Amino acid sequence: MNKMSEMTSRADLQAFTDRYLDAWTRRDAIAVARHYAADGVVESPMFATLRGREAIEEAQRSFFTAFPDAVNKVDAVLIDPPRVAIFTTFHATHVQELFGLPASNKRVDGHLARLLIVQDGLIAHERRVYDFTGLLVQVGVLRAKPAKP
Repeated sequence: MNKMSEMTSRADLQAFTDRYLDAWTRRDAIAVARHYAADGVVESPMFATLRGREAIEEAQRSFFTAFPDAVNKVDAVLIDPPRVAIFTTFHATHVQELFGLPASNKRVDGHLARLLIVQDGLIAHERRVYDFTGLLVQVGVLRAKPAKP
């Protein structure tokens, strides 16, 4: 079976997604990056637009360095070939500078949606959507007003 045909079913895309998330869980930046096309693109509020496997690997390594105890909980995976949407919640401690913010040493919980397009057995494009405001409030950069009942 070639890569193109192996990524046409929901079951195959689910298996691919499971391997991708396993690499993330192991905090293996190289293995995470191998899931992307050589010229893959990631749009990320945290890292801007990343082009190519090397840039994607470096960004992933930066994330794992800034949050070395990050744990990813999968909330939902939606598959509509060739698209995959992965919704996760991560729990981590912010211990090093990231996107210009000095380490806060605070425990954070963040929500992330990854919208992937898989072509020829690899991620060709990913758009990440974070609860960025929630993270900034948790590390103390922003202050939020409590909601009125």
